[in-house]
Amino acid sequence: MEMTDGAAMDNGEAAVLRAANLLGGRTTFKRSLATALDAHEVILSGFPGNALVHLASNVAFIRRPESFEKATGISLRTFQRRKKETVPKRLSQEQSGRAWKFAEIVGMATDILGSQEEAERFLESPAIGLDQRRPIDLLSTPAGVELVEEHLERIRYGVYA
Repeated sequence: MEMTDGAAMDNGEAAVLRAANLLGGRTTFKRSLATALDAHEVILSGFPGNALVHLASNVAFIRRPESFEKATGISLRTFQRRKKETVPKRLSQEQSGRAWKFAEIVGMATDILGSQEEAERFLESPAIGLDQRRPIDLLSTPAGVELVEEHLERIRYGVYA
């Protein structure tokens, strides 16, 4: 368990912190996010456009067009166009929610597999427990996200069947 501000951090708080940091943390959100309720509030208001810049700089494989769109619901071309705007638009609730969920999954996979490099490799590789589908390919729907999260939990507890 990690420590923050002198208090023990539970797994939920650690997961929120990991996801927030992948999206730029305090630099992006202008406040720290410690709970799922904090995350909910920032998703409702829509993330600042620079959240995706941070995400793309922190997760190497989503810089590829097909992966970026699966992870965020935004085409890489649209992202590049928006990045050039002098005042970047806020993301919609849906885009913010997808970006958050992707960051959570990267964080969860990193925690379970031991490194972000391994987490990224996992997300891009066909998985036997997902009928040889790549986890990144399943992230475009809520049902697919749930399958990936369940698969990661099975890996965490050594239950592959």
